[in-house]
Amino acid sequence: MARLSQRERIIQHIQDRYAAEPEHLWARYPNYAVFRQSASRKWFAAVMDVAKKSIDLPGDGTADVMDLKCDPVLVGSLLAQDGFLPAYHMSKSSWISILLDETVPDEQIFPLIELSYDSVAPKRKKP
Repeated sequence: MARLSQRERIIQHIQDRYAAEPEHLWARYPNYAVFRQSASRKWFAAVMDVAKKSIDLPGDGTADVMDLKCDPVLVGSLLAQDGFLPAYHMSKSSWISILLDETVPDEQIFPLIELSYDSVAPKRKKP
């Protein structure tokens, strides 16, 4: 049995952990999927195949990436690591793109998905 790609594993994790199904919002980009937080309905993740030239990677073709909402303080430290890029088509101060090419292990990505999910949850009112 073939091993799932990192993109497939990440999508499976999101579906299993958050019961969030991929939404394909753009007919022109059938491989772009967004995931919404269940209560707020805000996006917490987007998985895309992006032209390498659009994200300053060498070579032709596309690369699978995932955008996650991220604390601005964390963005800077993540960008210093291999596999992390300035957010593709999102606010570069509060979103990050992660290459889904096995550069960043799943175990490092999962907590970042959790942070993104929690960051778009409805805010609790103070008593």
